[in-house]
Amino acid sequence: MASIRAEKLVKRYGAFQAVHGIDFEIADGEFVAILGPSGCGKSSTMRMIAGLETLTEGAIYFDGKRVNDVRARDRNVAMSFESYALYPTISIYENIAFPLRSANVDNREIDRQVRDIAEKMELTPLLDLKPKELSSGQAQRVGLARALVRNPAVFLLDEPISHLDTRQRYRMRRFIKSLHQKFDYTMIYVTHDQEEALALAERVMVMSDGEIQQMAVPDEVYARPRNAFVAGFVGEPPINFFDCRVAAANGGWGIEFEGRKLALPERLHAAAQAIGDGGLAAIRPHFLSIGGDGPLHVDGKVFITEELQDQNLIFVDVGDTRFTLVAHPSVTPRRGEAVRVSIDPEHLLLFPRSQAGKIESLVA
Repeated sequence: MASIRAEKLVKRYGAFQAVHGIDFEIADGEFVAILGPSGCGKSSTMRMIAGLETLTEGAIYFDGKRVNDVRARDRNVAMSFESYALYPTISIYENIAFPLRSANVDNREIDRQVRDIAEKMELTPLLDLKPKELSSGQAQRVGLARALVRNPAVFLLDEPISHLDTRQRYRMRRFIKSLHQKFDYTMIYVTHDQEEALALAERVMVMSDGEIQQMAVPDEVYARPRNAFVAGFVGEPPINFFDCRVAAANGGWGIEFEGRKLALPERLHAAAQAIGDGGLAAIRPHFLSIGGDGPLHVDGKVFITEELQDQNLIFVDVGDTRFTLVAHPSVTPRRGEAVRVSIDPEHLLLFPRSQAGKIESLVA
């Protein structure tokens, strides 16, 4: 296994700059997800770690050793992609053995390593089959086994399960998590799917426009996002944003929204003071409720209710703002019904209004 450190990492493709001087560290044996929308720089970052892309500027270190000039084949990095690209004319055994044969490993050692990884990944009954005889999930596991048989220092996964159906993705997520727990590899998982990132990784690196927006444990990324982009990109259903006016009130701070003055909890006073007049408030759908007489509430009208059996999504218009709420299946207000929306003040977030531009594509 290996630790990874990146310093001032830059990648340009002609005039386009994909990665903007980022710094990060990944501990030996850590599982990190790089999360972000298409074009954010996550795949370029992963390819620079692997040695498949030349750095424009900066440096990458494995266990403290600079690897900028080390060829990809000599970095002992294994990769698994969305397309597992198995060789169709040879058996599963030979597919897994291929990287060992390419490295001129002794036949007896090849057999030992192939059967060992096949047993650990529950592939032993499939070794004599051809790829066309496998399900998509089985083929993906073979692709992972072929990468892992080399005992890599770093294991990189680039959208490895995005093509699978929902049930197979859940199954493969559990399998990948168990792989990390069993082998303790340094693993980097690149994805645009925030659910995958939060479920699998020990830490999540959220990227946008070639920059790291936040790198932290999943709970912190979800509950304490560093900026409005992270708040908007992470979480399902998406977080609710609403413009507000920030003002001092009764020795503390509050916000004004749709003619109502809402007192802010003390933990937001410093942020409110720094923001000044214009603010962008945010609250996740799970922390809103219909009815109640909490300290923060607004009145609105139901736009529509989506009944999802295990929960209901309720969309409520408050002035020009449409809020999404997650409610118990028994809560089924009618379209046009007047309702009171209670806001849990302990989960309210506050950002500068200047960050609104970064979330427009997320909330459209």
